[in-house]
Amino acid sequence: MTLTLTNTLKGKKEPFVPANPNYVTMYVCGPTVYNFAHIGNARPAVVFDVLYRVLKKRFEKVVYARNYTDVDDKINTAATKSGLPISSITERFIEAYQFDMTALGVLAPDLEPRVTEHIPDIINMAEQLIARGHAYAAEGHVLFDVPSFPAYGALSGRERDEMIAGARVEVAPYKKDPADFVLWKPSTPDLPGWDSPWGRGRPGWHIECSAMIEEHLGNSIDIHGGGQDLIFPHHENEIAQGTCAHDGELYCRYWVHNGFVTVEGRKMSKSLGNVLLVRDLLDDAPGEAIRFALLGAHYRHPLDWSAKGLAQAKRGLDRLYGVLDDLSDVPDVPPSADLLNTFEAALEDDLNFPGAIAELFQLAKAARQAETAEDRASYKAALREAGALLGLLQQNPADWFGRPAEDDSDTATIQRLVEERFAARSARDFATADQIRNELTALGVTVEDHADGSAWRRTG
Repeated sequence: MTLTLTNTLKGKKEPFVPANPNYVTMYVCGPTVYNFAHIGNARPAVVFDVLYRVLKKRFEKVVYARNYTDVDDKINTAATKSGLPISSITERFIEAYQFDMTALGVLAPDLEPRVTEHIPDIINMAEQLIARGHAYAAEGHVLFDVPSFPAYGALSGRERDEMIAGARVEVAPYKKDPADFVLWKPSTPDLPGWDSPWGRGRPGWHIECSAMIEEHLGNSIDIHGGGQDLIFPHHENEIAQGTCAHDGELYCRYWVHNGFVTVEGRKMSKSLGNVLLVRDLLDDAPGEAIRFALLGAHYRHPLDWSAKGLAQAKRGLDRLYGVLDDLSDVPDVPPSADLLNTFEAALEDDLNFPGAIAELFQLAKAARQAETAEDRASYKAALREAGALLGLLQQNPADWFGRPAEDDSDTATIQRLVEERFAARSARDFATADQIRNELTALGVTVEDHADGSAWRRTG
């Protein structure tokens, strides 16, 4: 099997071939830490966490970096409104982001650089660009000279006029060209600032990632990831900086972008009041269910978030954990590669999450129907292993269902009865469905029916 990824720069799906077959580098743009993470922020964290897991399984060494932008005008505004020091704001929300992502099963990256720790690197890159004729200083600013890089626009595929409008750039008198963007800008005494050859100031947004990549991963990396909204201008500008700072050396081999998250068909916005914070969602659903819902669409496609979709994800995990619970007495064995072939083929086909999840349920079905102890053990191991690549099904089933591990309860039986009842209802065999409901009631279980399945809870 060959791992393929859709490379935004090429506009097509390509086999993934790193520069060094034994060493893969990946950088993903992380959060600007001025507020709690919302569900749109969570999607790239989950998407690239799965890619990280896949890469670690296939390659000897993988180094994954995801940054924190801890100097930004939005952070300054939040600090002013709260009356707190900027460092208090950034530390609070870095800690909150880490907590929320851990709750979603997101592995910690190998590196989590912060912009404020890399000011000398940023200044050095700006100096490199000036020395190579790709940037210039003007009125305390340093700006990238866009016309000096003819390939500008290759990532986004935008025409020049469209890029200028899309970047919402300030056509300042000190700019040589309207498309030129800021690498360094002056700071007033009340704002964060650092000494530089151009006076006290702070970095522009785009150069921050390029400088951190250079410092930690080298001049050229294998994968750069982020949300679709970052393609232009952020990633377009990164390519220009990173390429020109190193005399035309390839900046990144594969650009991978996830699609937007909408909420019940509408764009998330403060004006609509539909910005969903991860920590609020965690009050109503397990982190694993939120993660499962985020994997419900192909990563490149839009994902429409809804309460119904989250409930469906929870029911799906109930079914999968129900199978594992039913196999709790089966010994753990190493997974058989043969049983994972179809699942891994789907996942390695450009991270086809829906296809991989469909295969996950097929493994669960096979595990439940297996007749020999050997087959039950093999399918159980395969289900666990497949789940691990998606960041799922690693809990003890007892923990998932909220009971003590030593409790020899009848959860698996209940789940089986619920599924049998739903099948009977779907076949319009209401007599059987009612009979099973009575059995469930006797077990202290209440059933809630939905179009795509049934959920249950204990009432006594």
